[in-house]
Amino acid sequence: MAVRAVRGAVQLERDEAGHMGEQVGALLTAVLERNDLTQDDLISIWFTATPDLHSDFPAAAARGLGIVDVPLICAQELDIEGALPRVVRILAHIDTDRARSEITHVYLGAAAALRKDIAQ
Repeated sequence: MAVRAVRGAVQLERDEAGHMGEQVGALLTAVLERNDLTQDDLISIWFTATPDLHSDFPAAAARGLGIVDVPLICAQELDIEGALPRVVRILAHIDTDRARSEITHVYLGAAAALRKDIAQ
């Protein structure tokens, strides 16, 4: 078993807590499913949000999915002119037997433009 990191992002249509919960929940679910992970495989998750998101903590979506015993932290992305707005990113540390090259990073919707080289 190795410690690996998996990335993901989603762009929100609007800054509303319910919408954030749905979209971040969908991102986390996709990361777990596409990498054949369970909650027991999670070590920790970093969430970042662009400065234009104020309605909720992205980590609240993880708690809503029942991820309650995994360390989570939220931070704000840099405020870079021209950056994609309303984006939540994740960096999850996981225990897995997969090689680094077998990790599936997940960029949903318009956030796929952030990493065209690895977006699935």
